[in-house]
Amino acid sequence: MKAQRTRAWITGVIAVVVSVVVFLVPFVYVVLQAAKDPADAQTLAFSWPKQFLFFQNLGDVLTYNDGIIFRAFVNSTILTVFSVAVTTVFAAMVGYVLQRKPSRWNPVINFFVLAGLIVPPAVVPTIWVLQGLGLYKTMLGMILIEATFGLSFNILLFRAFVATIPKELDEAAVIDGSGPIRMFFRVILPLLRPVLVTVIVVQAVVVFNDFAGPLYFLPGDENATVQLTLYQFQGQSQSFYNLLFMDILLITIPPLVMFIFFNRQIVAGLTSGAVKG
Repeated sequence: MKAQRTRAWITGVIAVVVSVVVFLVPFVYVVLQAAKDPADAQTLAFSWPKQFLFFQNLGDVLTYNDGIIFRAFVNSTILTVFSVAVTTVFAAMVGYVLQRKPSRWNPVINFFVLAGLIVPPAVVPTIWVLQGLGLYKTMLGMILIEATFGLSFNILLFRAFVATIPKELDEAAVIDGSGPIRMFFRVILPLLRPVLVTVIVVQAVVVFNDFAGPLYFLPGDENATVQLTLYQFQGQSQSFYNLLFMDILLITIPPLVMFIFFNRQIVAGLTSGAVKG
């Protein structure tokens, strides 16, 4: 018994050390670089700043290029909120139908859902489609792109969780006179809360941190997202690494806060279907 406790204690210590090395050390490195002067940060050394210029660098980033960082945060927030809302609602509805309403079309739909996970997005054809619809370089087009990219994975999550909900609830709702839409939103959707939180948080972090999507489909300073502001501090002739790392620190804080507050809900949502099923 004592030997087991010792092994458990050693395992716990190793897990803590690995977590610190993997997560905390890079974060400390970013903070240190963000507090240096340009010449000191240029070396990219893991060292204490020769001059502590954290707040000066923060002000420089916030005012750089007419405060583009504020416009970028607004654009990223709009993109994240609406794309997450669209993909969450559609994924929940499709997952429910696939699980509850088996038909001859299910294999075809499942094929396309899995294809969405396997086949990488094609940039040029997507731009061509957006141009044909008049949605290229628009926030609406980017919202639809982000919602589509996350649809397949979220459908699988919702489908697995719907399988844990008793079918008798559907039958009781039908007996009470509920139609399909009312039954889904009034009966089923509230029961999906654990996986809803998981999908919303994970998808929000993915969209907020997306770099390639806005770069290809939403170019221009007026449409800049937080990830694209990283370009502002790097060039072919000169790079301001202190401001670059300060920008990285600023755009890392929102996803980090979300994971800290919703960590348990994320784990519960990802594992609930497997445990209950």
